[in-house]
Amino acid sequence: QVQLVESGGGLVQGGGSLRLSCAASGRTLRSYSMGWFRQAPGEEREFVAAITRNPEATYYADSVKGRFTISRDDAKNTVYLQMNTLKPEDAAVYYCAAEFLLRGAYYLSHSYDYWGQGTQVTVAS
Repeated sequence: QVQLVESGGGLVQGGGSLRLSCAASGRTLRSYSMGWFRQAPGEEREFVAAITRNPEATYYADSVKGRFTISRDDAKNTVYLQMNTLKPEDAAVYYCAAEFLLRGAYYLSHSYDYWGQGTQVTVAS
C-alpha cells in the first residue's frame, strides 16, 4: 500500500508561483511512475504532468508546458510540482498519483493505482 499526501496548495495571485509536494509512505517511490492531475469544479480530471521510470522521462500537458516543472527527490520519497506564472484557469484541486508498472498512457488517470487526497490551488485574477 502506498499512501500519498499532497501539500503546498493555497491562494496565489495571477502570475505567482506555488510548489506542490507529494510525500509518500508505505513504499519507496523510486520504482514508481508519478503523475499530477487536476480537477476544477464541474469539470473532468485532466492530466498535468508525469515523471516516469523505464524509460525515465517527464511529460507535460500543453496548457502548462513551459510554466510547470515536475521533479522527484528519491531520498525524501517526494515528488514536486513547481508551478510558475499561474493563471486563473490553473485553479483546481491537484492530485498526486503513483503507479508501479505503468502499462497505460501516462496522461490517463486510470493508469494510476494510488492517489492522494488532493490539495486546493486558487488563483486570484
